[in-house]
Amino acid sequence: MPYEWFIARRYLMSRRTSWFISLNSFFSIGGVVVGVAALIFVMSMMNGFESELRTRILGVTSHVTVYPRFTSTIAAPDSAMAELKRVDGVIAAAPFIYYKAAVASEETGDGIIVRGVDLALEDQVVGLKSSIFSGRYNFDTNDQNEGGIIIGKSLAARLNVIPGDALVLFSLQGEKLRSGAQPRVKKFEVRAIFETGMYEYDASMAYISLADAADLFKTGGVTGLHLKTRDIFTADAVAGEINRRYPDRFEAVDWRQMNKNLFNWMLLEKIGMFIALSLIIAVAAFNVISTLVMIVMEKRLEIGILKTMGSIPAAVSRIFMLIGVVVGVIGCLMGWLLGYLLCYLQLRFQIVSLPPEIYFISSLPIEMRLFDFLVVGGAAVVLCFLATIYPSRRAAGLSVVEVLRH
Repeated sequence: MPYEWFIARRYLMSRRTSWFISLNSFFSIGGVVVGVAALIFVMSMMNGFESELRTRILGVTSHVTVYPRFTSTIAAPDSAMAELKRVDGVIAAAPFIYYKAAVASEETGDGIIVRGVDLALEDQVVGLKSSIFSGRYNFDTNDQNEGGIIIGKSLAARLNVIPGDALVLFSLQGEKLRSGAQPRVKKFEVRAIFETGMYEYDASMAYISLADAADLFKTGGVTGLHLKTRDIFTADAVAGEINRRYPDRFEAVDWRQMNKNLFNWMLLEKIGMFIALSLIIAVAAFNVISTLVMIVMEKRLEIGILKTMGSIPAAVSRIFMLIGVVVGVIGCLMGWLLGYLLCYLQLRFQIVSLPPEIYFISSLPIEMRLFDFLVVGGAAVVLCFLATIYPSRRAAGLSVVEVLRH
């Protein structure tokens, strides 16, 4: 065992003559433990929110959305889907029609976004079916020759309708401003109500069949295509490949780019929380500095004796650097354990609950990632090491003559 490590360990152990220093070391380790645990818990919480948000978004939109570049619609969607499926990473495709319309129930009306889809194909690329809150998931024509419509929970509450009630859609798509222009009107039966937890979708989105949408909006084609990729995290690469391969025909946008502002905000929040909570570890690092300075002052005679025995300044410096690194490593390991325990308790018992009427989930979400543990632990050890630089240089620079003289 190197003698530097032996001496550093002795300095950290409690002794009657240095109990105050040992107590300070304990508080230094405690500060690192609290900082590491808090950082791990908060970053795991942010990961959980991000995953929940991603799941909700992908419940109503696809991994990649393809629009026509220089025309308003894709006239031959079947051939376009067959062509895009040959792009590496694309495993499914579905057409959709997307337009604004007015909606009216027996009590009130509103403006909404209507998406015409083929449920059989849409189920292969989007998880709308898993978001159904109540009702039957189909667009089958009823006895009155009315097609089905699926609407969001907030929109249903605003219109005061439930499954089985009637709604009327009004469209002016394609109509020009001229005397006598009349909106196209089509009556639908509410078949199901979905809830994604995203107010933007639940309050303004409605789904009808692709055929009904083509008839109501007179599109002459589809608005775009939904694509599902083999891996959601390579969707941006797939979108880029489509844009490179078909620069004059299609414009592809991945799910992250479509919600860029939202995910950028979450990333900034995560970085901000990391920096803010790192201050706890920084405070513990300053405590390490004060502890090491007191050790240097108390052990001046022993340092002088070490130097007279042949210890070089670098060896003396390593003793105090080892003390700081040990504090950082112990604090890191115990912080990992405490952070993991807090995350596990929240996952297992859902101790922290959230009001579901405000948030889209009922309890605080947690998703632990190994990368976060490593980054937080590494930051703690590095800060504690940096805190040893000044005390260790001071110890190494002590004059043997001055120490032994006094």
